[in-house]
Amino acid sequence: MTLLLAPLPASAQPRAAAPVQHAPALILDDAHALIVARRLAAELAPEAALRDRERRLPWTELDAFSATGLWGITVPRAYGGASVSAVTLAEVVALISAADSSLAQIPQNHFYALEVLRVGGTDAQKSYFYSRALAGERFGNALAEIGHKDFKRRTRLTPDKEGFRINGQKFYCTGALYAHWIPTLVVTDGGSRDITYLAFVPRHAKGVTITDDWDGFGQRITGSGSVTFDNVAVQADWVVPFLASFEEPTPIGPLAQILHAAIDLGIGRGAFEATLKFVREHARPWLDSGVAQASQDPLTLHQIGDIAVRLQAAQALVRRAGRLVDAAQQAPDADSVAQASLAVAEARVLTTTASLSASTKLFELAGSAATLDGLGLDRFWRNARTHTLHDPVRWKYHAVGNFYLNDRLPPRHGAL
Repeated sequence: MTLLLAPLPASAQPRAAAPVQHAPALILDDAHALIVARRLAAELAPEAALRDRERRLPWTELDAFSATGLWGITVPRAYGGASVSAVTLAEVVALISAADSSLAQIPQNHFYALEVLRVGGTDAQKSYFYSRALAGERFGNALAEIGHKDFKRRTRLTPDKEGFRINGQKFYCTGALYAHWIPTLVVTDGGSRDITYLAFVPRHAKGVTITDDWDGFGQRITGSGSVTFDNVAVQADWVVPFLASFEEPTPIGPLAQILHAAIDLGIGRGAFEATLKFVREHARPWLDSGVAQASQDPLTLHQIGDIAVRLQAAQALVRRAGRLVDAAQQAPDADSVAQASLAVAEARVLTTTASLSASTKLFELAGSAATLDGLGLDRFWRNARTHTLHDPVRWKYHAVGNFYLNDRLPPRHGAL
């Protein structure tokens, strides 16, 4: 079965989506986005440890985040957005992540959904959902399923008189708890094979149940729990082709992955800044160092320098990857998408190792006093360890090595 998607009527409105109280600010360009992100990060940082410790769901902070207009920065200029570069998008995410990595991860799938829409949506769908994003509405996700490799058990889309129905269950649904829309990966019978689509489901549609059952020891307030769909009605206009997004070369996968790299880069930056502050203000020098201050300990200086170099290198690779993602968006073909994917894989290798190293060295250099629970400094390591497991870094090395040694292009999917 092939879905025939009719244009959205001009009067269409999101049924049962939670209303946005105030229209967000409009980001003008890349420079403006970075200014706003730095200001927001400074506002989010002071209570990040408290939110993590109490697992306080960040409704107020998310509304403030949405109000900045940053959630609409990838909307193309033709549809009213700033159309910022992937370089800028990654830096915005890294800035927020350094302050609170959970809050940086929540919009990751929002930007992913907007990219799927850009690549595969009709003009009417783009006009409609881009306008929703610019109005401050948030897109979550319901992509992953646990143990359902058999397509017959996957979340399915079936025809209905008035459109379609969705039935199934998802997990790791980051951002769904806070979303106005839940872009959901669904499969439908295509005759010789099942076909995948991304269905934009209103958060409060009848039959949608969101369970806040994410209890990971890191990224605690991302809302990455489960979503159940019980005969949920969706309009045909809310369904976007998905399989085609990867059958042909598109930058969807690299765009998704560079956002993850940016989250890890931000965690590393945050841990490094916490290390510098604690060593300067609280740490004691080792008795054999012969110095009066921990900040003058020669072995500490060596380790600080090592972390700084690794983070600078990771940042450079993220920016290089962003430029190649931008190039692939402008002219997608097998070569440009492969180059973007490889560059992002290389960046993810370094952002993974740098964030884990920086968050571990924090305690090694700051000393026992840094382990006091009330400080919440352990959140950097817990967040880095949790988020870097999103997809295995060992396969990033594999993709890079296979290309250089065997001229094999990397696979096209959202995890590379």
